Amino acid sequence: MSEDFAYGMWVIVAFNIGLFLFFIISFIKPKLRIEWRNMGIVTAFLVALFTEMYGFPLTIYLLTGWLGDAYPVLQPYSHKYGHLWVVVFGGSTIAWLVVMGISLLFILAGYSLMSKGWKAVHGAHGQLVTNGVYEYVRHPQYTGLFLVISGFLIQWPTFLTVLMAPILVFAYIHLSRKEEQAMYKRYTNDYIAYSDQKPMYFPSFGQWWKFLTATVNSGHYNIDSKH
Repeated sequence: MSEDFAYGMWVIVAFNIGLFLFFIISFIKPKLRIEWRNMGIVTAFLVALFTEMYGFPLTIYLLTGWLGDAYPVLQPYSHKYGHLWVVVFGGSTIAWLVVMGISLLFILAGYSLMSKGWKAVHGAHGQLVTNGVYEYVRHPQYTGLFLVISGFLIQWPTFLTVLMAPILVFAYIHLSRKEEQAMYKRYTNDYIAYSDQKPMYFPSFGQWWKFLTATVNSGHYNIDSKH
């Protein structure tokens, strides 16, 4: 492809959608109808993201159409200037490296949390996990998903993904609340005691490093929990 138009790579679009969706489904295994519906929103987000990243740059096309010569780069359809944050910060290579580095940290941290949460739950044999990442929040796998989505938004913000991200987050907040209602009904006192001590998704600022570096082990478990 020409450096002036680094898009139309539909094989790469399909490969990235499949790859990232595979990892997400591996760690957040949907079973119920509402879980598959939410995974459909995740899939739509990934399709919109990678279509604009490698297929057709709708956001850049619209911006250059509206702004014309006022759009602040000479090669708007090159991959470097497909990063809107890079454009905002003047198109420097340093800005591009910073954006990519920060987004990669968010994505890797998110997948790490989803992986640790999945391993902890399956190693608990049907009981509630109270150590590892679950020592800090009640839904670390969803926290991980939110970090992955944030990383993608930092790396490649588009009109569609910015609009879809709040819908995706709301869908998983709704799902986690429904899951907790079931837990309260089945394990009233035990789960109330646990939920009173732990936030749903985000630990306090001072606990983030311990949260992200928490290990999976065979510590204390007591009642059943899915996430």
